[in-house]
Amino acid sequence: MSKTLLLVDGSSYLYRAFHAMPDLRSPNGEPTGAVYGVLNMLRRLLADHKADYAVCVFDAKGKTFRDDWYPEYKANRQSMPEDLALQIPPILEAVVASGWPMLQIEGVEADDVIGTLSTRAAQQGLQCIISTGDKDLAQLVMPGVTLVNTMTNEVLDVEGVQRKFGVPPERIVDYLTLIGDTVDNVPGVPKVGPKTAVKWLTEHGTLQNIVQQADAMTGVVGENLRKSLDWLPQASRLLTVKCDVDLPLNLEQGFDALAFTAPDTALLAQLFERFGFKGWLRELSGEAGSAEGDAMPGRSRGAGRAGGERVGVDRASGVAQGQAQQSLRPPPPPVPRHYETLLSEQALQAWLPQLQQAALTAFDTETSSLDPFAARLVGMSFCIEPGKAAYLPLAHVGPDATTQIGVERALELLRPWLENPACLKLGQNIKYDQHVLANHGVRLAGIAHDTLLQSYVLESHMRHDMDALAERHLGVKTISYDDVTGTGAKRIGFEQVDVARASDYAAEDADITLQLHRQLQPQIAADAPLAHVYADIEMPVREVLFRMERNGVLIDSDLLALQSHELGQKMLALEERAYSEAGQPFNLNSPKQIGEIFFQRLGLPVVKKTPSGAPSTDEEVLEKLALDYPLPRTLLDYRSMAKLKSTYTDKLPRMVNPATGRVHTHYGQATAVTGRLSSNEPNLQNIPVRTAEGRRIREAFIAAPGCVLVSADYSQIELRIMAHISQDASLIAAFEAGEDIHRATAAEIFNRPLAEVSSEERRYAKTINFGLIYGMSAFGLAQQLGLDRSTAQAYIQSYFLRYPGVKQFMDEVKEQARERGWVETVFGRRLWLPDIRSSNQGRRGNAERAAINAPMQGTAADLVKLAMIVVQRWLDESGLQTRLLMQVHDELILEVPQDELARVQAELPGLMTGVASLRVPLLVDVGVGPNWEQAH
Repeated sequence: MSKTLLLVDGSSYLYRAFHAMPDLRSPNGEPTGAVYGVLNMLRRLLADHKADYAVCVFDAKGKTFRDDWYPEYKANRQSMPEDLALQIPPILEAVVASGWPMLQIEGVEADDVIGTLSTRAAQQGLQCIISTGDKDLAQLVMPGVTLVNTMTNEVLDVEGVQRKFGVPPERIVDYLTLIGDTVDNVPGVPKVGPKTAVKWLTEHGTLQNIVQQADAMTGVVGENLRKSLDWLPQASRLLTVKCDVDLPLNLEQGFDALAFTAPDTALLAQLFERFGFKGWLRELSGEAGSAEGDAMPGRSRGAGRAGGERVGVDRASGVAQGQAQQSLRPPPPPVPRHYETLLSEQALQAWLPQLQQAALTAFDTETSSLDPFAARLVGMSFCIEPGKAAYLPLAHVGPDATTQIGVERALELLRPWLENPACLKLGQNIKYDQHVLANHGVRLAGIAHDTLLQSYVLESHMRHDMDALAERHLGVKTISYDDVTGTGAKRIGFEQVDVARASDYAAEDADITLQLHRQLQPQIAADAPLAHVYADIEMPVREVLFRMERNGVLIDSDLLALQSHELGQKMLALEERAYSEAGQPFNLNSPKQIGEIFFQRLGLPVVKKTPSGAPSTDEEVLEKLALDYPLPRTLLDYRSMAKLKSTYTDKLPRMVNPATGRVHTHYGQATAVTGRLSSNEPNLQNIPVRTAEGRRIREAFIAAPGCVLVSADYSQIELRIMAHISQDASLIAAFEAGEDIHRATAAEIFNRPLAEVSSEERRYAKTINFGLIYGMSAFGLAQQLGLDRSTAQAYIQSYFLRYPGVKQFMDEVKEQARERGWVETVFGRRLWLPDIRSSNQGRRGNAERAAINAPMQGTAADLVKLAMIVVQRWLDESGLQTRLLMQVHDELILEVPQDELARVQAELPGLMTGVASLRVPLLVDVGVGPNWEQAH
């Protein structure tokens, strides 16, 4: 049997690990994410691919021969992030200490060393595995040489390269030459993308043949090809991996020089201790409970209570409470799979007792649509222990479709389990599955966990889809939806998917969900604040959101049609005005024509340019120009009317569900890193309300006959939260006295009695109050108020003199964020800030502003969610017919029967203000009306 050589593209590993990992820190504050990521990837690689020889290849410092050929080679790459540069020496040290042979050859790239070694290995009959994320190395694939991507588990042999790129390995250089390589700054043929490149190479065979046929190529791409003919040989030379590098190794007699050596355990122990890799340190010493079950680098627990008295900063010491980092675990070992397809009633009957007796079952539906209100069941999957799952096909109609139980009979058998609250269930975004079953008249009960929400609570800044979670936490590359249904015009419905293929996909969904739960839930349970956020906020509000989505809201389609007509008339008038101001007709939706009018005909100043160098006419530019010129203001008004018309007055009537006569929005619970909900299809949170036309749209949201709409809105919630967490005595006193907070702020800043504060001074104070919550600088304040920067700076300094607790909080929370990588809400929600230690000043500044704002915005989101939970519980326990319809920003909208109105008005404010005890009183404004606008 031939031996195996494992070649690792270490430079690729560096960047992938750095960007994939959170900002981990050692006990001394050193960045460690890339160190941990690279070592963990190497461990996983060896677990998956046994090898006799191996080498980890890194780029050496300095220029290579390609820089001499083409000075612009890789010129567009940004300099290496400082935090990554700091980690390279210890990474190299740890790789060698782990027993890996390592190479860095000056004057060439790591790719060239890998190309040389793989070529020599193939010549000597070795099997060669190249681990990389670099597509350029696909050119090295041949019989006996394969590529593996450790991050995605993708394996590319000769056939795999053909499937992925559409060309064989020997044509990869031709393919890359045509499309170019933006990463390495090697231009290709303009307008030639992968599809055109594959088409040409399929038709003509080689790049040389394409060049010879250049005169026959038609269209713009043909012209671009002819213009590129002189460049293509150079591009090809730059993109070709060099396979004859002089190596400091004698490989003529074999590859023994690249055998693994014994790990330097003393040095590894020193490094693991330095970086806080406690699990790996225990593993080295042979203790039980190795890294497999250990919370990884730098993980410690944040102090503080999980209730309403929790504050974001330890005021006694003025420093962060602990050095807690995001919990990470090495992926568990692969689980053997035993999947069943339940094609008969007998097979389903055999599973029913197992479902009834299981402590927790992962459950998933396969459906005919991604729209939860239109979706109908195609199948269901179950998993009761890792690796043991089943798929129940119900409505497949593809050419291979066999006899199936059918939806009605299956639900008849499963209903006692589905509706039993004692049979605990787990899902990934299980709210969707709950809607699907509700469409069939089934009330899903016993929902205990949701891996989407577990991920969201643990790592709100990361992706939470199952494919990403499986890769991140299990090291598993899952079957994607596109894999089974296809893409684009060739996509088929899931009901047409081959049953065997559908079974693999669906059973895997349930299986992976259960495995993810077993990885994520222990991390949440071990952290009391996060456990509180998950169990007492996110999971209960999930059920409230489901009910709100089912409730929907009535709209007046006739009123919207009238508004749409009026908006159309206003747009025509604005169009005529724009023509007059421009001195000629033009397309108001054409940036090119607008640019010509602005900068050539009218000579307006250029505010900024697009990436291509043309003068920009985006909204920011229009806003600035509109201060001095009429045409930009007219265009802004036109765009505003057009957006209202297309997004709301035209679209909303088309979104009415014919079965309910209502519009049903979908609330995204795991979207915003601050914990706020999102709304889509339709988006009810972005209806512009600063204009009369925008506010009129809310008039079309109406109450059912015999009912009214009630709006309950937290008043100045973020400023009250600022007073609570900053503990500023003056702010607290103003709120406790029930004063107009903006007038009180103006009195403090301008040093005058409340009664003497002018409306202009109050406006300034309001801008400062809200601006500082969002970390606004003196420059931003000056722009907002139309002041010079020195005056704005003086106002801010005066503000901080009067509210020193606010200034102290802002300074402390930024320092806390730098130390921990995250800030938190009053209730313990963790808000990650990946850029807080960035070497890029702009990104770091944005993260610092977010560190100030996120605790306020996140706490407000938590309060609103708690209010939704409390209000819904009260409605259920009271037996009222009032229904929660919408949640928008800090506002709840309810549909209330007239005979329940007095009780709701009396009790609703107390319910909402009682969800937390802050240092200042919470206040809820309640309005009533036949439509949303009047209620608000």
